[in-house]
Amino acid sequence: MQNARTISRPVKGDGSIRETEAPRPFVHVLADSSDKLSGVCSILEQQFTVAGERLDVEAKLSQVPFAIVIRAELRDVGNVAAIKKRAAKLAKATKRIFLVEHSSHVSISQAYALGATLVLPGTINKIKLLAALADPASAASSDTPQPGNAVETAATAIASMFTAVTLDEPLDVDGTKEAGRKVADRITEHGLSEWLTTVRRHHEGTYQHCLLVTGVAIDFGLSLGVGRTDLERLYSAAMFHDIGKAQIPLAILDKPGRLDADERAMIETHPAAGYEFLKDHENISPEILDAVRHHHEYLDGSGYPDALSGESINDVVRILTISDIFAALIEHRPYKPTMPRTEAYNILRGMTGKLEKALVISFKQVALTR
Repeated sequence: MQNARTISRPVKGDGSIRETEAPRPFVHVLADSSDKLSGVCSILEQQFTVAGERLDVEAKLSQVPFAIVIRAELRDVGNVAAIKKRAAKLAKATKRIFLVEHSSHVSISQAYALGATLVLPGTINKIKLLAALADPASAASSDTPQPGNAVETAATAIASMFTAVTLDEPLDVDGTKEAGRKVADRITEHGLSEWLTTVRRHHEGTYQHCLLVTGVAIDFGLSLGVGRTDLERLYSAAMFHDIGKAQIPLAILDKPGRLDADERAMIETHPAAGYEFLKDHENISPEILDAVRHHHEYLDGSGYPDALSGESINDVVRILTISDIFAALIEHRPYKPTMPRTEAYNILRGMTGKLEKALVISFKQVALTR
């Protein structure tokens, strides 16, 4: 397949200079209909070398692409089976972008379960798609530290949790804790900054937030020198903390701009909803359940859902709350610039009376230097 273009340009005299443009990244497109296939290919072909095929034909991918873009109805078992059949080859691509037509937790969860590194729900947004593919940091060489599947494992675990809540199915508690352990190993080896960069590059919205909170909480725990058991309790709480959001429409969770009063009230149901879903599961300790229910409580009693205050808020909750607020502030959102970590930390410092002062001071190195 041609992946470089050669052009000629006349110059003074009787000669010419022959220039070869740099090879364009190769993107492979998969779709469940010819119209969808041609639509995606037409967006990409001016900037990338593009090859495409329908999911209902025999897989022909021979060259390893830089990225794979999939546009298909994931509620169709035939499409899911066709994607799984190509799983080994898909895994070799640096980026696997799923264009999901239905903005539901189930569809997005299915995409992550199939190996997505980024899910773009709703109508195709040409600008967002091209920006996701053009990110130069994503075309990392083999010499660049890679996330070692920790990001994908954690994203899949979070997606599976949301699906379990939505469909009222059993939750894979042990699998979720194992995903948290892999995140802890990754951050111990490569640091928090690398984790934040990788997550923000590959994920958006609620899933990005859960991954960021988990990473920040783990690094905060490591900086405090907590033991192995406490660290496991902390990353488990972080992985589970927003599971109640699975009952809230994505249109509200990922809304650009300010929520109205009714939307805010719905958002504030998620801690109690998460607790109710988890409380009857085995292998989830009371400390984790407490963190899920109370990670929006403040020391001055102004939080929710139970308006706890002072000593009634335990240490895991206090650490998780700081991590949750910081992660929310530094999230990458398409509609606004990412807040610098210094600015986010200054906001935490300004929450006098709400957060434990000694923990906020200890969090400084996590926020600014790690």
